[in-house]
Amino acid sequence: MSEPQREGTTQRLPVIEKADETAGGTATDREADQPDQPDQSASAAAYDPLPVLDGADGKEKRFWSARRVPAGILAVLLLAGAGLFLYDVAAVRADRPGMEWRRSLARELAERPLDDAWVLTGAGIAVLLGLWLLVLAATPGLRDVLPMRRVHPHVRAGLHRGAAALALRDRAMEVSGVRSVRVRVGRKRVDVRAVSHFRELDDVRADLDLTLADGIRGLGLSRPPALAVHVRRPGRKG
Repeated sequence: MSEPQREGTTQRLPVIEKADETAGGTATDREADQPDQPDQSASAAAYDPLPVLDGADGKEKRFWSARRVPAGILAVLLLAGAGLFLYDVAAVRADRPGMEWRRSLARELAERPLDDAWVLTGAGIAVLLGLWLLVLAATPGLRDVLPMRRVHPHVRAGLHRGAAALALRDRAMEVSGVRSVRVRVGRKRVDVRAVSHFRELDDVRADLDLTLADGIRGLGLSRPPALAVHVRRPGRKG
């Protein structure tokens, strides 16, 4: 029961605490007693993904990169080396002296022991180059492209992390009380750091949880990442 308001006076309205019904655990870290540190509110929200195509598990594989740059560099190096050796072999067959660098290299390899520093260094570089090529051949690459949920059996789609972060940032800026926000989209988690200049931090964080969870569902990703939201007050000027 509320008291009637009198003319010429002001009355402080009661504050109603909003319950956070978002699934998953929430954690609030507020340091109002320390004036040098701004108030903060953080949470980790979970949500249910949208239904997928019948017969699909919703876990599409990542896109494989063409590896054009490493393949092009390796092809140029092999072509240059093969051309030099071919020219040297043709020169020797034509009764002309071989290249000085090849004769010097053959002499050095014949005279230097296997435990020589230069021999070990060259072998180490060759091993590292081989391992690098094996990693490029065995990993899919394209880490910035997130596979999307398949809704058609013959169509695969992907979403760039930057585009996903921009879409979620626009959704977060629609929440009342949000002054600025930074969104970082990873393969497993979306990290949101917002600054609120009015409203209670818990209320802003709860609205961000609901809005961004709905935004992540709307992205249509095959593996929806987890959501972590951090809200704080703007720092003091000066």
